[in-house]
Amino acid sequence: MSDSRTYSMKQLTKIELRVARQSKIIQFMMTGIVSLLLTFVLKDSSFTETQIYLLFLLFFAIGLWVTEAIPPFAVGILIIGFIVFALGRQSDIEVKKYVQMWSDGVIWLFLGGFFLAEGMKKTKLDTAFMKIALPKFGTKAKYILLGLMIITAGISALMSNTASTALMIATVSPIFAKLGKEAPFTKALLLGIPAAASFGGMATIIGSAPNAIAVGALEGIGIKISFLDWMIAGVPIAILLTVLLWRVLLIKYQLKVSNLSLDFLDEVDEEVQEGHAEEERIKKRIVIGFFILTFALWLTSTLTGIPNSAISGIPIVAFTMLGIIDADDVRKLPWDTLMLVAGGLALGLAIKEQGLADYFVSQISHVQVDFYLLLVVFGVITVVLSNFMSNTAAASILIPVAITLLSVAGDYSPMIFPLVIGLSASCALFLPVSTPPNAIAYSTGKLDQKDFRLGGIVAGLAGPILIIGWILVIVWFIL
Repeated sequence: MSDSRTYSMKQLTKIELRVARQSKIIQFMMTGIVSLLLTFVLKDSSFTETQIYLLFLLFFAIGLWVTEAIPPFAVGILIIGFIVFALGRQSDIEVKKYVQMWSDGVIWLFLGGFFLAEGMKKTKLDTAFMKIALPKFGTKAKYILLGLMIITAGISALMSNTASTALMIATVSPIFAKLGKEAPFTKALLLGIPAAASFGGMATIIGSAPNAIAVGALEGIGIKISFLDWMIAGVPIAILLTVLLWRVLLIKYQLKVSNLSLDFLDEVDEEVQEGHAEEERIKKRIVIGFFILTFALWLTSTLTGIPNSAISGIPIVAFTMLGIIDADDVRKLPWDTLMLVAGGLALGLAIKEQGLADYFVSQISHVQVDFYLLLVVFGVITVVLSNFMSNTAAASILIPVAITLLSVAGDYSPMIFPLVIGLSASCALFLPVSTPPNAIAYSTGKLDQKDFRLGGIVAGLAGPILIIGWILVIVWFIL
């Protein structure tokens, strides 16, 4: 009986995989057909062959990002490959600049952040930090919730929000076991931690891929955003949204647990102390030292004149040389994120340099568009798209479009739109699949899909408003 059941399950799995594969193939082909039709309808008689190719690529990339017929990172690779194939045949076009997006300064900045995050993870500094910080918030449930959310946001500013969510949920799992699935505090934790991870990603350039897309797009039009400049924009918004959602969770769940034991932190301490104690202490000191050095140089790059991409080489070289990170660890880094970012940057550059953006701007130059209304529209659209597709892909689509519209929106700073869109992309929390952190929380089996709705609505409405207000203030008076 068990053998036949196993055989049946294998056959069912094969059928599911076959159906899924066929569905992806159909989606890919339909996306291509629709993209060809849109290109045929919207192309102008004045278009060159290169512009027609790029128009098709734009529609095709957007369609693939929305349908996810292939993984988002694969779309990034396809973009660069398509540009090399289509544009490289033109003798007057140099495609090297598009391929070099793999080594763009933003990519190196992200890679340095990945190494810092992996170093913290390998030496258990992330959990050690939580053990030190969380008791400062006391033993009341509402303050423990706030503490965990703030710690999650802080860690997510420096490492993948997916990794930080997985770490925090695994650490506090004893609380879930003790209180049960239906406990209000359990639900509040499982909603607050992934939300804080998404908000925390706003704080730094390396915190979230849309941030890098925004910085890269601005560099493409000659505007440099330093690490400190981005923190001025992102940190206050991250704090405000984290505290706002904390208050919303308190109101919704009316936490009745007045005091809560922090015994689960003892398990964190045991995990941190595993291995050879002296060797572990040395590694921790190395990571802390180079973390402080790298972060300090990032913050003072405008004073020292050292490019952020060059500073990123410090943890890469130091951690591999000193045995903190080995080849196996390097293979596990999220290279797919870098591929997606590189593809998005290449697409934006190609659309701009080959005159496609200028054409569409000229077509709507006679339209009077209110700048503030346009900001709100782009902020809301960014959140909506990011709920249904990769937020990096959403930023890759919208930021180049927004930059081209600046000429019809009035005489405003060109950095406003990319900053608003980059930050708004981290406000998508409405569905379990909206972000990887949400998916991790949902996978615990302790949440229903409807549990995400309130936080998603609050973040989706309040996020763009707060972001727009703060960005306008800092662009006018600070940056």
